[in-house]
Amino acid sequence: MKTAKQAIAAAFFALFSLAVLAQAPQPPEIAARSFLVMDVTADQVLAGRDIDTPVEPASLTKLMTQYLVFDALRSKKIDLKQTLPVSTRAWKMPGSRMFIDPSMQVPVDDLIKGMIVQSGNDATVALAEGVGGTVERFVQLMNEQAKALGMKNTSYKNPEGLTEPGHTTTARDLSILATRLLRDFPEYTHYYAIKKYRYAGTPTANDTNRNMLLFRDPTVDGLKTGHTQAAGYCLIATARRDFPNLGGRRVLAVVLGASSETARANEAQKLLNWGYTAYEGIKLFDANQAVVTPTVWKGREKTAKLGRTQPIVVAVPAGTASRVKTQVARPDPLIAPLAKGQQVGMLKVVSGEQLLLEVPLVALEAVEEAGALTRAWDALRLWIK
Repeated sequence: MKTAKQAIAAAFFALFSLAVLAQAPQPPEIAARSFLVMDVTADQVLAGRDIDTPVEPASLTKLMTQYLVFDALRSKKIDLKQTLPVSTRAWKMPGSRMFIDPSMQVPVDDLIKGMIVQSGNDATVALAEGVGGTVERFVQLMNEQAKALGMKNTSYKNPEGLTEPGHTTTARDLSILATRLLRDFPEYTHYYAIKKYRYAGTPTANDTNRNMLLFRDPTVDGLKTGHTQAAGYCLIATARRDFPNLGGRRVLAVVLGASSETARANEAQKLLNWGYTAYEGIKLFDANQAVVTPTVWKGREKTAKLGRTQPIVVAVPAGTASRVKTQVARPDPLIAPLAKGQQVGMLKVVSGEQLLLEVPLVALEAVEEAGALTRAWDALRLWIK
């Protein structure tokens, strides 16, 4: 039996929760098993449904394969002009294909296009073998990378996304992966906007990117489609649109388990448009701009500049920018030495009672330890204080 105080507290909590929900814009109805929309620029999830429910990723699996391939390119383990052999295993892959065969030596650049534009399972396996040595070793690397990125509910069994027991992920994990792909490898993201591609000697009819939004919306520049009977029709779509005083603002939509190619495109478009209209982006601080300049004790400098090396942007419901407040939590007293890039505190961005964003603040410049006399004097002042 609840006491009167417990009943009153429960009622108050319910009313408070409803009030918070009422402040947040409600997303459109989405015909899919699960979905998520996020503001990539602000690194905020704006809305979603069943975002932590395990699902089959189908060819969205290839995003992790691409992450490892791009990393191998950056570390010069492979080269775009380098050619890779096509194994019998790659040649015999079912499902979507680039239509390469063991008689070919295919440049890495073309294999990447075949994997992204044509969603080729054959190209994907050829790249996995080229980077990992074997498919099995490459899958181990995929799971290690998923763990490193914080994809807590993802388990890979293959590099291409064909149905296999235990091969699952979530909408949240896919948003983490997609966001990191865009941020970590900007030099390779142009591949996702390619509308048509085919390798010489392969069928002309197999040249079109399955992401319909690339042909509908000029601001859409990626990212990947997927489909199996078990997974349904899936799409991760991203767009970049320009806004005054903000520059490019990127929004990402994850749609999983739609009923058709057209449905997944339509639902993703609804989410992208909603993300841009229901929320506005606000740049609070520029890159390397001091958020606060607190006093530093026992240091050669009297103050420290705390901020971020990237712009600090927040997404808020349209028309509510004036309600945004910032709060800084940091050690007090702040004592030298401080290394450049050292995390020193946290910035919280709130609107009323709602926490919108929380990011670490770092020392933008080093603060070296002062001499013995200054340290002793500051120690005395701190003791008196």
